[in-house]
Formats: sequence, structure tokens, C-alpha cells
Amino acid sequence: MNLVDIYFKMKKDVQYIEDELEKSIDTEVRELYQSSTHLLKAGGKRIRPVFVLLGGKWGKYDVKRLKHVAVPLELIHMASLVHDDVIDDADKRRGKDTVRMKWDNKVAMYAGDYIFARALAIASALPIPQLHQILSNAIVEVCKGEIEQVKDLNNWEQNFRTYLRRIKRKTALLIAISCQLGAVASGATEELVRKMYWYGYNVGMAFQITDDILDFTGTEKQLGKPAGSDLVHGNITLPALYTAHHGKSAQQFQAWIAENTFWDHIDEAIRLVRAGEGIAFSQQLAERYIARAHAILADLPDNQAKTSLTGIANFIIDRKF
Repeated sequence: MNLVDIYFKMKKDVQYIEDELEKSIDTEVRELYQSSTHLLKAGGKRIRPVFVLLGGKWGKYDVKRLKHVAVPLELIHMASLVHDDVIDDADKRRGKDTVRMKWDNKVAMYAGDYIFARALAIASALPIPQLHQILSNAIVEVCKGEIEQVKDLNNWEQNFRTYLRRIKRKTALLIAISCQLGAVASGATEELVRKMYWYGYNVGMAFQITDDILDFTGTEKQLGKPAGSDLVHGNITLPALYTAHHGKSAQQFQAWIAENTFWDHIDEAIRLVRAGEGIAFSQQLAERYIARAHAILADLPDNQAKTSLTGIANFIIDRKF
């Protein structure tokens, strides 16, 4: 089952969540409303809400209850992207002008803060202490991941463990708790809640590693931004890190770094990463995470939710956008 089939089967509920997303950031303050809905209107995979809905299939499924998890998680993701674009001085996101580009950095920061606040307000409708503890802890970890990324900009001495911890906090954790909190909100057993978390964690790690591969191998049309943008902004991801330390071009990279001329050769560096072993190494690691996700699903009862979760895992490792 491919992603289109999965979304088609969930079309009614996914559209319901989409409508609730737009309602969630409604405000009479015109500029705040326009800036806050700008990224929402640019679209997106809505993978986190879909994971919430699928996690909710393991208990008593109720989309009107699950919206109090699905909407906040997508809003938190959106808010972090708005802030990211300020930090990165990014002009494009999903092929559209970023909030900071269309307005300015001040409006973008407050728009991101507003979206975060709305996420917490919506989640508060569910009186489940465990849910709020998980959600608040996740926001703390996301902030740690963002700070770590800023700290490690242009840092070629970081190791693989540092990279993996950063992407766990920045990406994998929100996907993990999307699966987990869908199960929590639906009253699933503790065992299923735990398995949904670890399935989501492994899929989330693979998702970000694949994103980092696509940043080098994708086209500007596919990515909605120029290829190699992460490296241009000093964000050193796994394909580049491997190339610089273990690839056939490592000597050249190390010479540029030692001479402090790396950024003078950025276009060539992107080409070398694209052609080097770092892409294959990163792909193999992503496949290992997906294999772990499949192993977790193997122990679960056969049903439509399991089939869909399997299909999403396969999509993530094979995706081109």
C-alpha cells in the first residue's frame, strides 16, 4: 500500500484535521492571522496527524477526541519551521516565501510563538496528565535540538552520535509521540503505547536521515528550495559529515577546513557529497531504522492500522520528496 492509498482510506478524517488546523489559528488580529496561516496554506504531508490517527486505531477510535492531539502536534511542527527559517535566514519553504521573507523576522517570531501557544491550548481539552507531560517534555527536547543545531553550525568536529541525538530531538521525537499520543488518547494498552512510541521513533529517525539525503540528491522543484541548502547554511548533516571524515573526498574536505576556505568551495563540496559514499552510508542507516520499525509492527495484530503503518515506513525509505 502506497502513501496515496493510505491517505485516500483516511481522507475524511485527514480533511477533518486539516479544517481544524485552520480553525485553530483563527484570530481577529489580521497580520497575526495571515502570517500564522501562511505556512499552513503552503501545504505539507501532515504525516504527524496521520500518525496520531493511526495510533488511535489501537484503542477506542474517535477523531473528534484525537484532534486535540493531531492538531497540536502539527502546530508545534509548523511553529518550529517558522522559527527555523528565521535562524537560517531562509527565503523559501515548500516552494513559497517564508514568513520572515513575506513579513519580517519580528512578525515570524511572534507568529511562531502564537502557533506554539495555540497548540498547548488545544491539547488542554484532554484531561490526561500523561499526555501533557509527554507533550511538554517533547517541546523542551525540540528546543534543545534547535539550540544544538545552532551550536554545531559549521562544526566539522561533531561526531555521528551528536548528529543522531540532534535529529532525534528535532524530528524523530515529534513523530514518535504522534504515534504514542494517538494510542494514549484512545485508551490503548501500555504495551501498545510503548510499541507505538518506538515504531514512531525509528520511522522518525529514518525520515530525517532521508530528508538529509534528499537535500543533496533532490531537485529544487522537489525540495521547494535549492539542493544543498543545509550545507550552505552551515548545517552539517550525515552525508556531508561522512564525506568529510571517511569518504574518498575526505582529504580535500579536510584541506579546505584547515585552510578556512571551505565556504569558498561550497558548490564543489555539494557536488562531492552528492557523488560520494556519504549518501549510500546514510541510506543504509535509514534502512536499519526502518527495519527496526517493521520488527515492532511484526508483533502487532494484523489490521488496517498495521498495514498503513507498514506502508508509511516503506514510503519514508523510498521517498523522493
